Amino acid sequence: MMKMDFLTLFPEMFPGVLESSIMKQASEKQAVTFGVHNIRDFSFDKHRKTDDYPYGGGAGMVMTPQPVFSAAEHLMQEAESTPRVIMLCPQGKPFTQRESEKLAREHHLIFICGHYEGYDERIREHLATDEYSIGDFILTGGELGAMVMADSITRLLPGVLGNDESAKKDSFSEGMLEHPHYTRPADFKGWKVPDVLLSGHHKNIERWRREQSLKRTAERRPDLLKKLTLTDEEKKWLQSIENEE
Repeated sequence: MMKMDFLTLFPEMFPGVLESSIMKQASEKQAVTFGVHNIRDFSFDKHRKTDDYPYGGGAGMVMTPQPVFSAAEHLMQEAESTPRVIMLCPQGKPFTQRESEKLAREHHLIFICGHYEGYDERIREHLATDEYSIGDFILTGGELGAMVMADSITRLLPGVLGNDESAKKDSFSEGMLEHPHYTRPADFKGWKVPDVLLSGHHKNIERWRREQSLKRTAERRPDLLKKLTLTDEEKKWLQSIENEE
């Protein structure tokens, strides 16, 4: 069973996400346990203060190291295995499906959700094992990023999804965007499902899906194609797509 702990200044943000949908199902199936911890509870300051002015001046406040270290060390003392301590930060490496798959193999993750102008650098240097960013934009705090990561990781845990193959075929799992999906009715307002999907010919269906996945990737995320090893047939598909354009 995986354990995920969240260190936050705003624990009230988490219940709606952790107690809904796949996250709730994963917890009920005992694939994962979640713990949400208020960093203020670990502050030695009588006012439970967790921030201070930066040395050298400058705008904004900085998260002080003591409460964060104390909170993380408290969890580490109770841990059955060495946890990965993840700091949510705009300076971190991009969080991708590949990174999600790596983290899904861990037993214990601790997410540090930052606020204010940033962290005291000693948190980064001496506590965090990983730094991640969910995109090139700034959020008010790390809570939303931590929940995004937790959702992505949780759905990869064995037994969480009804069909484990679902996660393997998601966009990015195979390096490309996912193919289009259709369901009933076969004709909706004159918009019809492609004939190949109604044919029952599984080999042709898989070929169509792979081709559509390649086409969608070429149109929307051509940068991903540089990382792929394509077959000769797929290269012909790609050339055909480029010619159409």
